[in-house]
Amino acid sequence: MPCPIPAGQPPGFRPIFLFALALIGLLLAAIPDTPRAAEPPPLAADLVEDGQSIDLAQEKYRQLFDELTQKYQFRDDELQAIFQGLTINRKILVLMDKQGEAKPYYSYAPIFVTPGNIKTGKEKLQQYQALLDRIEATFGVNREVIVAIWGVETRYGIRQGNYDMLQTLNTLFAAYPRRSDFYRKQLIDFLLLCRENGIDPHGIKGSSAGAFGQTQFIPTSFRSYAVSFDGDAKRDVWNSVPDVLASIANYLKRANWVLDTPLYADLGYRLNDPQLIAAVDKGRSARLALDLVRQSQNLELPPSPQDRPVTIISLDLEPGGPYPKRYVAGYPNFQAITAWNRSNRYAMVICELAEAFGR
Repeated sequence: MPCPIPAGQPPGFRPIFLFALALIGLLLAAIPDTPRAAEPPPLAADLVEDGQSIDLAQEKYRQLFDELTQKYQFRDDELQAIFQGLTINRKILVLMDKQGEAKPYYSYAPIFVTPGNIKTGKEKLQQYQALLDRIEATFGVNREVIVAIWGVETRYGIRQGNYDMLQTLNTLFAAYPRRSDFYRKQLIDFLLLCRENGIDPHGIKGSSAGAFGQTQFIPTSFRSYAVSFDGDAKRDVWNSVPDVLASIANYLKRANWVLDTPLYADLGYRLNDPQLIAAVDKGRSARLALDLVRQSQNLELPPSPQDRPVTIISLDLEPGGPYPKRYVAGYPNFQAITAWNRSNRYAMVICELAEAFGR
């Protein structure tokens, strides 16, 4: 509809008025449309119903069964007996998507470094002193850290998880696309470890992320690091304390643990060098020469074994205090703990719990 020209205007107004309208139109046309906020992708749990059957006829399962029969010599009737009737556990998918919600260190550490966990850890160190002597001599890993990992993972064997491992791994393979390939590998190794150790795959409980036993190994870690240390040939991380503690030690040994060397060193509440700040931002993969850290922070720091580099870690302090963060240098043994669990917060909790056993 044409825009009417206001009445009573002087001569020459009409062309100026029309030109102004055209210019406004051009300017409005040049303004880009405000983009709509992208809809977040649906969560894996939103795409399934709890208890729905897993479709074993889908292509990913056909390929899995082909590999299990051709590469690992499983029989068709074995696979039917193992996989028949499997269903989705939707709660597992919900929990997986919550794992990224990291707590700050001041909230995270008190979950594990508790008076009860410290007291029980001290008792276990005494109870298994002779066993831990043998483990230290065999693997070269400090006993306090072994026991601290045991305490954090399962409260010294009490909390091993209540989720059916076979259902968990199949739920994550079938219905968690982001890590489907990872859990395909875990599922294969789970079936192999069950066969190798004479275990019914239907009878194992574990965590919602597919870890099991007093060590909370995932299947690939079990097959790579679990050892028997109780005199039989069976690697039993569920019931055999010697196997549990030796398996933890073996993992850390393979991650280049060095007996009786530092775990970490405090660096204070500020970092004085951009290289240290950048190392914090980069994360656990960043490594800096210890001499650089000494000089920039103006501190006397204990030597690192073989002069190996350190990582720089920031730990959130409770709000309201004079400083927001505390900084530490993670020595090679700290880095070995992050090979077990990639979280610097986890590694620091292990260090502080192990230290508390000595007080």
